[in-house]
Amino acid sequence: MPEVRTGSRIRSLDELDLGAIVKIDEHISGQYRPDVWEKRVMYYLRRDPDASQVAEIDGQVVGFMLGEVRTGEFGLEEPGGWVDRFGIHPEHRGRDLGKQLFEAMRAHFTAQGATTIRTLVDRRDRNVRGFLEALGFATGPLEALEVPLTPGAPKSA
Repeated sequence: MPEVRTGSRIRSLDELDLGAIVKIDEHISGQYRPDVWEKRVMYYLRRDPDASQVAEIDGQVVGFMLGEVRTGEFGLEEPGGWVDRFGIHPEHRGRDLGKQLFEAMRAHFTAQGATTIRTLVDRRDRNVRGFLEALGFATGPLEALEVPLTPGAPKSA
């Protein structure tokens, strides 16, 4: 079983966490995308500043989970929590940090009156799907539909 360090802490996202999130994403995706993450982090801080969470180990941000409470989404009037983006630095996986981030978000969503937590997953990504299923996510009644805007673009499987 992986070691859980005593120096870990889960806390609300802060705009100063942007650099760490960019680095985590670069380790995961292989792409350096500071502009993308600046837009995303600022969006979540404006919409629901206490929902998104980061995981620290010994004062260093090593993971994040971004989301918010939404009402009226897809014709559903009850408030719902949405987990939109997350990542754990590969060197710090297997320590239940993702679960801790999710539990912190769940507590916030519950306090805000959310009745359900939703997310989307690429069905071809077994690792992410497995992580989400381990948290308790299951297929729900909503189904993602899409249409390509570029002629001849490949459709999702």
